Amino acid sequence: MSAISVGQAVVLGAVEGVTEFLPVSSTGHLKITEGLMGIPVDDDAVVGFSAVIQVGAIAAVLVYFRKDITRIVSAWFRGLRDREERVHHDYKFGWWVIWATLPIVAVGLAAKPLIEGPLASLWVVAGSLIAGSGVMWAADRMGRHKRGEDDTSFKDAMLVGSSQILALLFPGFSRSGATMSTALMLDLDRVAATRLSFFLGIPALTGAGLYELKDALGTGAGSAAPLAVGTLVSFVVAYASIAWLLKFVAKHTFNAFVIYRIIIGLALFGLLGTGVLES
Repeated sequence: MSAISVGQAVVLGAVEGVTEFLPVSSTGHLKITEGLMGIPVDDDAVVGFSAVIQVGAIAAVLVYFRKDITRIVSAWFRGLRDREERVHHDYKFGWWVIWATLPIVAVGLAAKPLIEGPLASLWVVAGSLIAGSGVMWAADRMGRHKRGEDDTSFKDAMLVGSSQILALLFPGFSRSGATMSTALMLDLDRVAATRLSFFLGIPALTGAGLYELKDALGTGAGSAAPLAVGTLVSFVVAYASIAWLLKFVAKHTFNAFVIYRIIIGLALFGLLGTGVLES
């Protein structure tokens, strides 16, 4: 890819890895970083590059939660064969993940022109960053944090899974931010809310990543070196980011993310208003 060097690929891979699963909007951070480095953010090859390196971050969550995923998938298949196995929470949870993914798939297909058109504006990203901060702040205080992961229900999964639509329509809202905030409003504790966000995001992120990868390769999104480096960096940094986030939320509120999102949102408004970035 002529528009992105290996050095720039390292930076973008790191940004993608850090922000994909933190509730801070990876879309906004990538666009800001690309703009500040003079990379044409609306170029098809650049959009394709961003889609490809996202696969690295998706792979990180699959590897990090491989034991949980294997346990849930195994229980789901056992339940399909044996009625007695269907009483187990893992079997039920496997179905809940499937059902909770359907709303975002339906909206994504139906609203694709809108999502790729006016809602893709960085003005929307900036506004959604700030609006999502308010939602997260309220959710962290309204939630009673009394329910653990084993206490989740089908209703929880559907509500949290459906909240991903907010990030789909308003990208700065952040998928992680929307799902974690919804889970907190349902009185899940912060660790349970974070883990549920990861599990419910796996099908949507994997599906979207593969879909975008197909389109990205069709645009000629690579020379091999920047793509390979960016994807590898994204994987490594995302893996570390996931591990850090789970430890962080076990002992801290979401206040740091709320403040950070507001700062980034205001900074993005400033960059757009001064013409440093184009929407």
